Amino acid sequence: MHAFTATQPGEPLTLQWTPVPTPAPGPGEIRVRLAAVTVNPVDFKLLRGGHPAWTYPHVPGVDGAGTVEAVGPGVETLRPGDRVAMHVDLTRPGVFAEAVVTSAHTVARVPDGVPLTVAAALPCAGMTAYQSLDRRLGVRPGLWQPGDWVLVNGASGGVGGYATQLARRAGARVIGVASTANHAYLRRLGAEVTLDYRSGDLAAQVREVTGGAGVPAVVETAGQATALLDAVAFGGGMACVLGLPDLPTYRAHPAKISVHPIALGAAHASGDRRAQEDLGVMLGDLLALVLNGELDPLVTDVREREALPATLAELSAEGVRGKLVVRMSGED
Repeated sequence: MHAFTATQPGEPLTLQWTPVPTPAPGPGEIRVRLAAVTVNPVDFKLLRGGHPAWTYPHVPGVDGAGTVEAVGPGVETLRPGDRVAMHVDLTRPGVFAEAVVTSAHTVARVPDGVPLTVAAALPCAGMTAYQSLDRRLGVRPGLWQPGDWVLVNGASGGVGGYATQLARRAGARVIGVASTANHAYLRRLGAEVTLDYRSGDLAAQVREVTGGAGVPAVVETAGQATALLDAVAFGGGMACVLGLPDLPTYRAHPAKISVHPIALGAAHASGDRRAQEDLGVMLGDLLALVLNGELDPLVTDVREREALPATLAELSAEGVRGKLVVRMSGED
């Protein structure tokens, strides 16, 4: 088979489409023929810095969707021909390839009616938003107090766009933070209030919007956790996707905020079977929402395979709205 490979740490445009051995699934594993993949910030960050577990040439990429073509010993829940989506272990060969091997218990079936190009967009960004809100902050339908505020910082990106929709679906009033050029887009996703991160003290603006109370929940995706501590209501929580607040500042803060680091890859690294299975559960929930028209998958564009390195380079330059998907085969 062929795959995009890196021969050393470097930039996205150094990726080359090269022959590689076709991997065989081991016990509890499946091999998936990939129809589509998406690009994520973790892809270019790891490509640039490498990972201690990688050997070169390495195949990067963590999110994809396709069709099961082989199953390893002990796999009883899936069979060849099943359509699946996945977020793979970033320490292993990834999805920027014609096929990938991954653990069967971490994937989700793709329902009929959801194209594989759509399913591929969801895993990393969608599950990060879902884990932040549902699993960590308690922002879910039936649990969240309707009308309570949720702040999404970096709301125009993949994680932020999904978080805005999921919070609104739970009954929250959403404050979305992004550049002014993206404010109309955020309102379409469900944000009631939009703020520009370049327009002064964000925490003060949030306090003004909420009548001085602050917000009970924050999804922080833009590396501003310390600055946003003052935006959180007493006893509230912050899910941190990009960096944690400064520890001395956090400890001294009077609001007694709960801080939740979010890292999907930790489920793979931990060896915790329940955490790994929850990846598939969360992704299955998201796919069901897409199927039912309750979640916009935010696919901004679908590119052809040869455009993958340039697409990843575009993402690394920042400013991309939603999700960019790359078609790896003609299947959908």
